[in-house]
Amino acid sequence: MLEKIMISNKKISIIGLGYVGLPLATEFAKKYKVVGYDISTMRVEELKKGKDRTKEIKNKKLLINNNLVFTNDLNNMKNSDFFILTVPTPITKNNKPDLSIIKQAALNVAKVLNKGAIIILESTVYPGITEDFLVPIIEKFSKLQHKKDFFVAYSPERINPGETKYKLTNIKKVIGADCNATLNKVSKIYKDIIKAGIHKVSSIKVAEASKAIENAQRDINIAFVNEVMMLSKALNINSYEVLEAAKTKWNFLNFKPGLVGGHCIGVDPYYLAEAGKKVNFDTKIILAGRNLNDSIPDYLLKDVSKKLKKNSRILLLGLSFKEDVGDIRNSKSIELFKKLKKKKFLIDCYDPRVDQEELKKEYNIVMKKPKGKYNCIIVAVAHKEFLKMKKEDLLSLTNAETYIIDVKGIWNKKISSKLKYYWCL
Repeated sequence: MLEKIMISNKKISIIGLGYVGLPLATEFAKKYKVVGYDISTMRVEELKKGKDRTKEIKNKKLLINNNLVFTNDLNNMKNSDFFILTVPTPITKNNKPDLSIIKQAALNVAKVLNKGAIIILESTVYPGITEDFLVPIIEKFSKLQHKKDFFVAYSPERINPGETKYKLTNIKKVIGADCNATLNKVSKIYKDIIKAGIHKVSSIKVAEASKAIENAQRDINIAFVNEVMMLSKALNINSYEVLEAAKTKWNFLNFKPGLVGGHCIGVDPYYLAEAGKKVNFDTKIILAGRNLNDSIPDYLLKDVSKKLKKNSRILLLGLSFKEDVGDIRNSKSIELFKKLKKKKFLIDCYDPRVDQEELKKEYNIVMKKPKGKYNCIIVAVAHKEFLKMKKEDLLSLTNAETYIIDVKGIWNKKISSKLKYYWCL
């Protein structure tokens, strides 16, 4: 059955039209008929009008394309040769993998799955999810048999939101599949859009693990410099200066401290830890790094609480999970906002990248542009807009006693000498 799929004449359905799915859909649509499916009616209608709130696709012509159909009607995905799942894989309040969205996506695919189709999972998971979780759901609700009626592969998404140099097409694609025939078919369609090339691996589990450790490695490295920052502050030395000196050695890894959240780095270590639990393996280093990074909002709260009285005015700059994106999923900056508010501080928050409607809907937070004098300013996210702020504008928001916490050290050379109370991570 697999051999009947013709590479030159195919239909690709992509489930999930967020930061990962939408760029994938627009690239495939340059060559093939593509159906982009999302459960959000609002998201589908916006895309039909050529609007992308994630700002990953800025060219309206890529969205309004005869080869690309946006829909929330499952029937539009019938007779697809490939189904690519790019849905979120969050964690629960107890830091456990939440596979409910993958399950729902699998149920939806099962309703329209045709014989001979290939299902590709791109969502970040731990080893075993594709074959031991996804496949049984598909088999049960489609009444089709794996490796006879349908086939599966795993190819991890590696898009870094906000990244300007490395985009979808120039990031090498890792692919694992249930058999060589599937591997070759999947590799061929990705080769059509990925300029950086394909890296085939021996199994789906290898591909699943590779993605999770990419982000866990960054998490651990950032945790290290966060701890260096905390130690430097305790020793009354400038951590920024320490790191600048250290990176003069050619083999020093230049990671920067900061708040580490988001949908990938703040989540993937817990997926690896869950994989370890299933085989009675204790992931000590992976979770140690995550636990330290999770503690940074509390560390900052404790520091602020020592310096300020209740009802002090605080300005929090940056609410997204990282610089130069508007994504607020699992944002540690928002977590810090909640903790400060609970302590009865008077907080104004502002982020030029974040959608106000989404912020209000998800967290009941209303942004305010900086105005007046503040007792404390916390620069939580290093957006370009904050980097470009003039010294005069910054100082206009302060008085002689204003305490500034510059999480990423972006103002270190600009205003540190002008203020009595300034420190950067």
